[in-house]
Amino acid sequence: MNPSLKPSPTLTTPSYLRLQLTVFALVAASFTNIYITQPLLPVLQAEFATSMVLISTSVSAVILGITLTNLPFGALADRIQIQPIILGGGIMVACGGLICALTNNLGLFIAARFLQGLFIPALTTCLAAYLAKTLPLDRLNLVMGSYVSATVCGGLGGRLLGSWVDSFFNWRLALLGAAGLILITVITALRNLPRETIKKSTVQEPTISFLNLLTRPELRLIYACAAGSFAIFSSLFNYLPFRLSTAPFNLSTDTITLVYLVYIVGIFTGPAAGRLCNRIGSGPTMIGGTLIFALSLTLLTQPHLTAIIGGLLGVCAGFFTIHAAAVGTLNRKLDQAQGRANALYVLSYYLGGCAGITISGLLYEKQGWNGVILFCVSLLIIPLLTGLSEKKAALPLQNNV
Repeated sequence: MNPSLKPSPTLTTPSYLRLQLTVFALVAASFTNIYITQPLLPVLQAEFATSMVLISTSVSAVILGITLTNLPFGALADRIQIQPIILGGGIMVACGGLICALTNNLGLFIAARFLQGLFIPALTTCLAAYLAKTLPLDRLNLVMGSYVSATVCGGLGGRLLGSWVDSFFNWRLALLGAAGLILITVITALRNLPRETIKKSTVQEPTISFLNLLTRPELRLIYACAAGSFAIFSSLFNYLPFRLSTAPFNLSTDTITLVYLVYIVGIFTGPAAGRLCNRIGSGPTMIGGTLIFALSLTLLTQPHLTAIIGGLLGVCAGFFTIHAAAVGTLNRKLDQAQGRANALYVLSYYLGGCAGITISGLLYEKQGWNGVILFCVSLLIIPLLTGLSEKKAALPLQNNV
């Protein structure tokens, strides 16, 4: 690793704690804005007098925006300081939320949600690249674990915030609150994130492109791990309501919503996985997460609610263990182009989710819930192979110690 590309950090332990909290808050606020309209879809459908399909684009428009700008923002993060990126991105995401809260025009509402998606990577992908460039390896695992936990907290928080605020007040207030949360966390980040003190090397470093990164087999495997793991996770939770609303469960919508609280496990799993990677290595951590995932999938085939809840808790623990280990492993392999590499990871992650949901939908129609479970089990070979590959790669290093 070229020492000129990664400065020696001088942060104290309290400073690292403040950094973890700052990262957690900013990423959680970002994901809150992504998913806040999801529980409000029936309310928004009535408010704008539109179809279920069209109002659903209030979520998909954000995901589309993220997909389109993720790679460009990743490249930008390799070129300039993080602070102006976060400031600009935060302002645009907050403006989009403000427009959504005030408008009565459906077209403008969807356009504003798309605007938010375009600038979300400025607060997520670019932040991950910044952390990879500025933190030592042992601290990187822990902080990236907080990053992963924040995505869980934000996703769950967005769904709960939208639903609860609308129940007591009005959905517009929920969107205003989410926009305000972004501004508060952006200001906090600007105050707490140390500036990058990267020294220029006397030797001109070659530019690493997206294509260069994709030619590295070990990185391709990590990208595949992101895609495969999220394909499983998104498939399970997307079709879970269909499973639980029919016999033998016959649960109401409100009860099914409470089942999603199993997401909370991910908040604690991220940092724990980071510490585990430091102790036993990322390879064994991913393998362990995969085994937990596999055992949990078997529970989801049982016709008992207790087994389903236990299985979902295990699914969350396994998935977020793999995710946190994979993100940390990716960034430890890089001494430059962290922005581009993390952008490719996020792109792979979301493309895998989209593919998994599509394929699982077809399987659910033809083979039911067990067909979805079988598909998910087959995909576990990807994180398992990634973990085995990382464990094998670490053996020569351990033998040289």
